[in-house]
Amino acid sequence: MEKKITIGSDHAGYALKIKIIAHLKELGWEAIDVGTDGEASCDYPVFADAVCKNIQNGTTKLGILICGTGIGMSMAANKHRGIRAAACSDVFSARLTRAHNDANVLCFGERVVGYGVACDLVDAFLSTEFEGGKHQRRVEMFMQFEKTEF
Repeated sequence: MEKKITIGSDHAGYALKIKIIAHLKELGWEAIDVGTDGEASCDYPVFADAVCKNIQNGTTKLGILICGTGIGMSMAANKHRGIRAAACSDVFSARLTRAHNDANVLCFGERVVGYGVACDLVDAFLSTEFEGGKHQRRVEMFMQFEKTEF
């Protein structure tokens, strides 16, 4: 896998995002930072959209989104076709969301996890491959929801 990832945050995740970018570089990953560029109040859906568009257009295969809790970012990201975003605050979930759900965006909150746990989440997410098999069938099933008209 190409070691390139898109990362974004709002103001509530900015400080942790800067630290995670440094951690990614230590791991040999290129981090494409789509903002925000400071701690001034801003709207998280803007940055969720930017990360998701980079995945949709093939710039990167994976993304990381950081806000206060990770929940708002995951909700906004999951509105995008082809995106499977998961808000995680423990390593087990970060690992299994890749292995079983083929998640392509990891979300977490600066107000929920500290730097050490955030690094562990990133490490688990990036080092885990999708298992396929019965999980492939299930992912295909829920991805069909995007094709449903209401």
